[in-house]
Amino acid sequence: MQKLSSWRPLVKAIVISGLISACAQQPNSHSYNAFLLNEKAYFDSAAVDVFAFSSKPGGLFFDSKTAGIEIVHHGERTATNGDVRLLHTPEQWDGMGQLVSREVNSQTNTITTQLAYPEHNFSYAVKATTQGDKVIISVHLDKPLPTNLVGQAGFNMEFVPAEYWDKAYLADGKPGQFPRSASTTNGMRMNDNGLTEPTPFATGKTLVLAPEDPTRRVTITETLGDGELMLFDGRTKAQNGWYVVRDLIPAGRTGKVVEWSLDISALPNWVRQPVVGYSQVGYHPKQPKQAIIELDSNDTPKQRIELLKINADGSHQTVHSAKPNLWGNYLRYQYATFDFSEITEPGLYQLRYGKQTTHTFPIDNSVLAKVWQPTLDFFFPVQMDHMLVREAYRVWHGRSHMDDALQAPANYEHFDLYAHGEALDTHFEPFEHIDGLNYGGWYDAGDYDIRTQSQYHTVQGLVHAVEEFGIERDNTTVDQAKKFTEINRPDGKQDILQQIEHGVLALIAQHRAIGHAIPGIVAGRLYQYPHLGDGSTKTDNMIYDASMDPHAAERAVGEMYQPSTVDPTSTEELMPENGTHSGRFDDRWAFTTNTSALNYGSAAALAAASRVLGPINQALAEESLMTAKKVWEYEKNRQPNTYRFGNTTGGKLEEEKLKAAVELLITTQDTRYTQAVNELLHQVEDNYHGDNVAMLILALPYMDEAYASKIRMLTKKYREQIVNIEQDNPYGVPITRGGWAGNGSVMGFGITNYWLNKAFPDIVEKELVYRSLNYIFGTHPDSNYSFASGIGAKSQTAAYGSNRADFSFIPGGVVPGVLVLPPDLPENKSNWPFFWGQNEYVIPMGSRYLFLTHAAQALLQK
Repeated sequence: MQKLSSWRPLVKAIVISGLISACAQQPNSHSYNAFLLNEKAYFDSAAVDVFAFSSKPGGLFFDSKTAGIEIVHHGERTATNGDVRLLHTPEQWDGMGQLVSREVNSQTNTITTQLAYPEHNFSYAVKATTQGDKVIISVHLDKPLPTNLVGQAGFNMEFVPAEYWDKAYLADGKPGQFPRSASTTNGMRMNDNGLTEPTPFATGKTLVLAPEDPTRRVTITETLGDGELMLFDGRTKAQNGWYVVRDLIPAGRTGKVVEWSLDISALPNWVRQPVVGYSQVGYHPKQPKQAIIELDSNDTPKQRIELLKINADGSHQTVHSAKPNLWGNYLRYQYATFDFSEITEPGLYQLRYGKQTTHTFPIDNSVLAKVWQPTLDFFFPVQMDHMLVREAYRVWHGRSHMDDALQAPANYEHFDLYAHGEALDTHFEPFEHIDGLNYGGWYDAGDYDIRTQSQYHTVQGLVHAVEEFGIERDNTTVDQAKKFTEINRPDGKQDILQQIEHGVLALIAQHRAIGHAIPGIVAGRLYQYPHLGDGSTKTDNMIYDASMDPHAAERAVGEMYQPSTVDPTSTEELMPENGTHSGRFDDRWAFTTNTSALNYGSAAALAAASRVLGPINQALAEESLMTAKKVWEYEKNRQPNTYRFGNTTGGKLEEEKLKAAVELLITTQDTRYTQAVNELLHQVEDNYHGDNVAMLILALPYMDEAYASKIRMLTKKYREQIVNIEQDNPYGVPITRGGWAGNGSVMGFGITNYWLNKAFPDIVEKELVYRSLNYIFGTHPDSNYSFASGIGAKSQTAAYGSNRADFSFIPGGVVPGVLVLPPDLPENKSNWPFFWGQNEYVIPMGSRYLFLTHAAQALLQK
């Protein structure tokens, strides 16, 4: 933990103090924005920061818009991807330069990054330096631009549209308005190769973005004199595109070939507004209650924070106040805390800190009673693949992917981290239809693939929630025969069991059709992959037949798929009108590698589901257990297949095997699984966290005293390690630093602590469970809204779901949360849903959220 006495804020405060004094003497001066190349290797001022390749270009899912030259403008990251690109408005999967080296020279105040496009035999350097309150960016070549890149390679910088909508620009003094819709730009044109490309909607030597808004004004000047700045709207090609400023690299030149001067406006004496983190849902009277105040490094903590109780007539009174307790520094901010656990009287409250007053929140016994319902009522039904999903007057989507699926080819690397090696592990030929995969399963995320690992994680999590808390709710109709779901229409069956059944149907389909678990099913063409809107329009829903004319008006073979029991309220016109087969090569692909980890993970979920499915589908329950046992015997008698690629081929082998062993042990109480659990304990004890802990604790009732003693010892060691987390950040939960934000880890932390508190309450306290849930509900860095969409007074309502192009959300979906961008910027964009690493719903988060909310409620009801 960095204490407040850390030298960085002190040194910066001294520098800023002098700059503020200078600004006081010269009100129009920009000297307050003078940049320092700080110890974290970026250009730092009080109001503006400029990163220069602090993050490596490319990432888990390629261009995540977190690299190159970036601008943090009055606390918000507004620009990114300042780099050489080969298209005017590159999309996610288009080429990026590969990082070769990055040199930071504090003597010359320069950051020089060497990059290359090896496939084009093209290398270059991007230099960033400062001149007072300006940043100078230049591109340097040792060799002239390759001939094939002339007219294609240029220096780009992208500006997030949501920060510039409804604002103006000046291009060499000529005014214009940033378009809210891409249709009001110059649009597209066909180039000499017959391909379409966007055209600039403004050009000039100097571009001024948002001249009327000092919080967003950026002046970009082309300083070499022979280039031209072009302003594009990337949304003409893709809804997630940004505004792009571009300068083409001239042919036949070496040395400095592009140079920009960036004059980024700064409000004099600007200090970021404090963020008062608290639970947007409220608090149970019995639980600890703590607000965490996030402060700019140049801010001075105020002397008081107050808790106000709101009366029926709108009046209020202060029921508790105190001086915030200084915690220390985390990332780029300083933190203070305010504990009001002593307030237990039910009522409506607000927090007041300085000029800020928060939204109201309740303190009441029932605060957690319904917070899980939108996830079960809306999120899971909307994610259901192969179903028509209706809600009153609205159809969320039609019956999708009825043409699943084609065998993916061998020796092939696909997008979205799917791939095949030499073996397909099936008897199907490449692009042959695999029958029986067109039912069950959820859309994995904001996209539409069936990722097997996500499916079985979700099923297993839902089963544990049912068994541990007895969740009962019937608010949704699910009819598998009709492939029909209707939200807010009870059907006499427990919704959570129907969701478990839907997930199991996708898992069991793989074993029925192929004989083993597979990595998953995903769009075959890149143009289909980022599909937005109704999933039923992604394919023609007719099985691909290579012998048929793809352009034929009549595409019928056999009888049209039309169940005789179709619900009269369903829209039959959404079904294929021309039969079951077509010549259109638009079906999804099944990646079919037979990996041991996936088999064990799938078997674990099937064994668990067999314990709860009986009331609604006894036959499926029996088949699930039989299949899980068969998988166990199969894997026991072969050498493990540990083929690894991306994140689609299962988790760690020993951890997935532990899941299967424990679930089979609980289901059958067969002692051979007891022996396996004992053996696996020694393999996973160094990773005593997350799902491993849940499995090992669930096995306790079936194991001996030696096992229990070992688990108790590991739990003590685990609790000691939590101190490191508590010293790292003021929230006391694990905040990850990868390319995907960490709400899954935060909720997993709470779930782990629930199981450990249940088994060893003298070692692990239940407050750790509440801590994780409060983080999800608003007590987190960067902002204070709830990460559970539609839940709490203020929540993330522009999220990366299937309706993200509408800047909307799916009630009950939980977003990944705060992404820590190197080196020190916590971020979650509430106005730009297209950041998948921050805002993309994934189904395992839904099951974790259901479990965690019930876990907290159960502990509070004791």
